Amino acid sequence: MAINRMPVDPDAGIPDLVRRLTEDSKRLVSDEARLAKLEMREGLQRGGRGAMWLGAGFGVAVVAVVALTMFLVTLIGRLAAGHMWIGALVTGVIELAAALVLFGRGKRAFTAPSYTLEQTRAALGGGRTRT
Repeated sequence: MAINRMPVDPDAGIPDLVRRLTEDSKRLVSDEARLAKLEMREGLQRGGRGAMWLGAGFGVAVVAVVALTMFLVTLIGRLAAGHMWIGALVTGVIELAAALVLFGRGKRAFTAPSYTLEQTRAALGGGRTRT
């Protein structure tokens, strides 16, 4: 395995070495900034594509839920001797119950304590936690 060594001038003085170090440091900082910009641009593009697909999926899901709702209303209405209002009422109650269950789960997820945050507060506050 060959090792690429930088040529070193044994007669180079300290000012020359400091100048080289400064130039190398500037180049390194410039390269790091350029790399950060490229990574950020790539991340934003990937995030934009992901948001687009999420939006498209949400739109399709809304259309599917509306179609399923219409199907349930019609099915229950036909089973109830052609009274479509009964189908609409039963379907509405079923969907409202499902929404309440999902809302409750979401609310519990947001109100659950963040254990890492509580531990951090305790460590910074000398053992006391604020509520």
